[in-house]
Amino acid sequence: MNNPQAIRQAIQEAPFELDSTGDVPKPGTLHIPPAHRKALSREAVLVIGARGVGKSFWTAALGARELRSQIGATVPELIDTTIHIGHAAKPNLRSYPDPDTFRSMVSQGHEPYSVWRAVVLRWLAEIAGHQVPVTTWMDTVAWVKGNPEPFARIVEAANQKLVGEGQFGLIIFDALDRTSHDWGTMNLIVRDLLRVALWLRDLSRVRAKIFLRPDQMERTVTSFPDASKITSTTVNLTWDRHDLHAMLWQRLINSPASHGACLRSVVSSVLPPPDGLIEHKDYWSLPPVLTSDSPYQRRLFEALAGDKMGKDARRGVPYVWSVGHLADGHGWTSPRSFLAAIAGAAEDSAQRYADYPLALHYESLKRGIQKASQIRVEQVAEDDPWVPEAMKPLKGKNVPCDFQTIFEAWSEAFPGGAGAIPSDHLPPQHAESWDGVRKDLDRLGILVTRKDGRIDMPDLYRVGFGLGRRGGVAPRK
Repeated sequence: MNNPQAIRQAIQEAPFELDSTGDVPKPGTLHIPPAHRKALSREAVLVIGARGVGKSFWTAALGARELRSQIGATVPELIDTTIHIGHAAKPNLRSYPDPDTFRSMVSQGHEPYSVWRAVVLRWLAEIAGHQVPVTTWMDTVAWVKGNPEPFARIVEAANQKLVGEGQFGLIIFDALDRTSHDWGTMNLIVRDLLRVALWLRDLSRVRAKIFLRPDQMERTVTSFPDASKITSTTVNLTWDRHDLHAMLWQRLINSPASHGACLRSVVSSVLPPPDGLIEHKDYWSLPPVLTSDSPYQRRLFEALAGDKMGKDARRGVPYVWSVGHLADGHGWTSPRSFLAAIAGAAEDSAQRYADYPLALHYESLKRGIQKASQIRVEQVAEDDPWVPEAMKPLKGKNVPCDFQTIFEAWSEAFPGGAGAIPSDHLPPQHAESWDGVRKDLDRLGILVTRKDGRIDMPDLYRVGFGLGRRGGVAPRK
């Protein structure tokens, strides 16, 4: 087997891609957990997932023609599906309006429903071979509103063409939080998109798929007739522990050049003789025994990090500990956080424990949690800049604690009330009171309200925001 130093270096060279840029994923990074197969199917219209669980990753992957057959091996119905991106974080002004254009049209009195129908029209008109105004998005929206019958004919023609070709059409929407800085407008935008998704269900060959964050599923967004036909299709994007470990090894065995060979040899040393890695044209994949909650998956991680988080097992088992300490307030661990922690642990082990007989030292795993927490906090600041502002007055405090402690810290820092928390994006959704802000943080998985009323915070956020806990992973200095 390769030596620990070589394994650490190979892990650091793996395709972890901790920041979601909307670029097409590499073939070797695709691992589709069983729970995600339903989410990727055509009939799953609403897909709900927290930060970092794969909404933008799957949007980019589904939109990539070169990955269609690879995904189709797991979700066969997508092989004969024409997929179009109707909104995403990565700009594409031809396919959908950018945030400033969207906000401008809404401020000028155009309903989001008309804007979304214009997005669908441009796609279906191209399928049907019809010409519609595309000079500006304002032109397309105005045409949609002023030409209801020609609009309907184009939609019908596109559906019939898909029928004739034996194809289906799927349009995907992601990153909707970028369309507005106001929650009232945001709720209207999401509600009208759900109405468009309901309208598309009347067509035999066209469907929509909408990726949303949990906090975007306010009750008001489903306040229209027959909304249950959409909400009944809801699927949550979550990752079980064995899914995360399988995803990790899928990326590790596809590290470049000799680094991949090094990590593949680690896998081969653990697998039973009948099983082996599967070689494809330009990537490797795992055998089923490593994609399920099997003893071999645990043994494989033990080959990297051992079976104890210290000198005895009372401090935890690395295979379990490394996932559990990255969970948010809902108990969910995201792949991005897990990959960040493992990458951080490999780097720290190389720097501090070069002579350690295993690739990952247990103390380095703890520092990996620190790194993952800091990255998660930075990512939260991008989506919800008000959150780090609300956390600043709590730095240095210990959790769990009474809400009164948090209330007093907030009141002192923001004498103008919850509405005074600065934000250059969406503010707290319920800024009418401090209890409303607490509930918002609960929904985001940043705070946890215990049964006895005390407020707790998972390590994933606590460490990065600088709060303490007796006996817990220390905040990064």
